[in-house]
Amino acid sequence: MPPTFDVIVIGVGGMGSAACFELARRGRRVLGLEQFPLVHDRGSSHGQTRIIRTAYYEHPNYVPLLRRAWVRWYELEQRIGRHLLTECPCLSIGLEDGELIRGVQASAAEHNLSVKNMTVTDIARRTPFRFPDGYAGVLERQAGFLAVEECVRAHVDAATALGAEIHAEEAVRSWKADGDEVEVTTDKETYRAARLVIAAGAWANPLLADLGVPLKVMRQVMLWIDVSANPYTFRRDHFPMFIAETPQGDFYGLPAIDEYGLKVARHYGAPELTSPDQVNWDATTEDVPPVKSFLDRHVLGAGGAVTN
Repeated sequence: MPPTFDVIVIGVGGMGSAACFELARRGRRVLGLEQFPLVHDRGSSHGQTRIIRTAYYEHPNYVPLLRRAWVRWYELEQRIGRHLLTECPCLSIGLEDGELIRGVQASAAEHNLSVKNMTVTDIARRTPFRFPDGYAGVLERQAGFLAVEECVRAHVDAATALGAEIHAEEAVRSWKADGDEVEVTTDKETYRAARLVIAAGAWANPLLADLGVPLKVMRQVMLWIDVSANPYTFRRDHFPMFIAETPQGDFYGLPAIDEYGLKVARHYGAPELTSPDQVNWDATTEDVPPVKSFLDRHVLGAGGAVTN
């Protein structure tokens, strides 16, 4: 008996929804399984916005993927008729010889990307950032932010329009490979397919346990800061997205685009956990001091209260 689907995708968040759409676009019979309601807040694709960059400091090999991603986001906007990607410059700030600055410059040089190198004097003249001597900045224009929850919804809508089945609130209990097909059992049904994609995020560990692929979970908290006392300073036409590498940790942020204000978060810096069941999903008073300390040290006019 032939499998019911060509591909089953476990997890319909940022990665899984995109996989469902792309597979359906290629004519595959697709089933997407999501344990939570669609566009939920238990994965990595929530919290209003996510940064998209091109001059990836992590490695120059990412740059061709990012260039392709820009094209595909614009194509998705046209397909569904909704705005997803807002262009906004990104300013990377760090020690002149640090990993961040050297990485951005290396990617830009290898792929001939348009960036602007900035001294701390340049940065202070054009932005509210204040950093001591020994730091530098790189401003890249091909950057922006995505309306992350709308991106998930857009991929789901586009996939279903092409015939994909998306089942929300249906948790996967197990899967197994059986010859040339896979069998996936949920709390409601058993399904068969020729191929399986696992995009379960923090919940991937039990699904990958038999393959010996241990993963860690890290809680990441985003905060919004009231900047209503300086509304123009932090508006998108005046204030860039940023990534800052400091001795106190790495931080990133986005301009104020609504009443909640400036969005800022610490990048990494939290304990690695073995299960999402160990995660506290609410922001706590302990999450605030590192971010406020960074803002007090380095961003003039960003001393407002946490709004969200």
